[in-house]
Amino acid sequence: MDVLQSIFAFIITLGVLITFHEFGHYWVARRCDVKILRFSIGFGRALYTKHFGRDNTAFVIAALPLGGYVKMLDDREGDVKAEDLPRSFNFKPLWQRVAIVLAGPAFNFIFAVFAYWIIFVVGISGLKPIIGEVEPSSISANAGLQFGQEILSINDTPARTWSTVIDMLIKHVVNREIINLTVMNSDGSKQTITIDLSKISIDAMAEGKLLKALGLSVFELKVPAVVGEILAGGVAAKSGLLPHDEIISVNGVAIDSWGQWVDIIRNSPGQGLNVIVSRGVAEFNVSVTPDSVESEGSTIGRIGVVASIPEGLFDAYFVRESHSLPSAFASAIQKTWDMSVLTLRVLGRMLIGEASVKNLSGPISIAKYAGQSAGIGALAFLSFMAIVSVSLGVFNLLPVPLLDGGHLLYYFIEIVIGRPVSENMQLIGQQAGIVLLWVLMSIVFYNDIVRLLG
Repeated sequence: MDVLQSIFAFIITLGVLITFHEFGHYWVARRCDVKILRFSIGFGRALYTKHFGRDNTAFVIAALPLGGYVKMLDDREGDVKAEDLPRSFNFKPLWQRVAIVLAGPAFNFIFAVFAYWIIFVVGISGLKPIIGEVEPSSISANAGLQFGQEILSINDTPARTWSTVIDMLIKHVVNREIINLTVMNSDGSKQTITIDLSKISIDAMAEGKLLKALGLSVFELKVPAVVGEILAGGVAAKSGLLPHDEIISVNGVAIDSWGQWVDIIRNSPGQGLNVIVSRGVAEFNVSVTPDSVESEGSTIGRIGVVASIPEGLFDAYFVRESHSLPSAFASAIQKTWDMSVLTLRVLGRMLIGEASVKNLSGPISIAKYAGQSAGIGALAFLSFMAIVSVSLGVFNLLPVPLLDGGHLLYYFIEIVIGRPVSENMQLIGQQAGIVLLWVLMSIVFYNDIVRLLG
């Protein structure tokens, strides 16, 4: 089911984003009265074809969903009737050709803005940035961060959730900046702590080890080990456990949280456990043998019991971030800009050898992350799509022949020299572009396979 979910989410992600990108080319080309011959989502053999419009444009869904294209009338690619020449792409003024090529990446950024706008308006609940254990002699410990402090802002920009904190830290790590962290101590007092993020490598950050590199951990919210609902017919019901029982110990090991209790149950399928519970003022011994069940390819224990969550427990640790419509739109534009600049800077670090190309991801990784985000919820999936859309926009603007950025490079040269780049030079550029893209695809597929195999 996880694989199917990933495949489905992957198809939805690329299908929507590629369609949006190609529609940008199509829409602006139509505004410039260019004749559109084909609008294709995907490459290779056509799975579905439908003709539409006054030009009988072919709308095609093809077998390989890793891109798409809009084929326009162009006399460099074949004979064009004299009456159609004014509608040929290469006969259009330079500014119109630039607008048509630029529209694809631009629509990717527009998609990201609207996606983030929806996310910011709806709002997301997140864990407050309360610091957990701080590793001795780490960057954070040396700076003065301590257990239980709450991060309030970074460089005077408010940070209300861990998600926001991590997003901001990533940007400052890439920029190799020294930041000022404002924290609130357990007694309510505030202080500003300076941290040098230039000591953290981009590779460590990209591997999801940013907090570990800082020597920080997220404060662990502990739910009391108190029994709530008991499922009828389950092991817990048969063993004599009752609602409101507090788990004191298991096989002599003291239990201080529901999470610890769950871990023991999951790791003890078919094993007898001696559980001491507190019921009112008395303590009882209960014998529990968890059922063995299959979950995600492994055998775990289960007894059929749910935690009792104290009223208001999460209120002190969770916060909901949301914005008004105008504020959310401004934040969405800023977020899209920040993500675009961040992507370019990481690519720049790779080019000069300060970051590894192993951080690049291909279709397999995208499918995996798409499935995971879709499993979390609609907003998480929309956020993932926004990130991919920004990446597609930036990637297509790179000055590589065959990409939109390559065409824009030719147009820039045309502006400088006063005439179009020769077809021979464009052919050489296309051949170089093919080699570069094959090298890139080889790297990302290799990275995906390495990740897949662990």
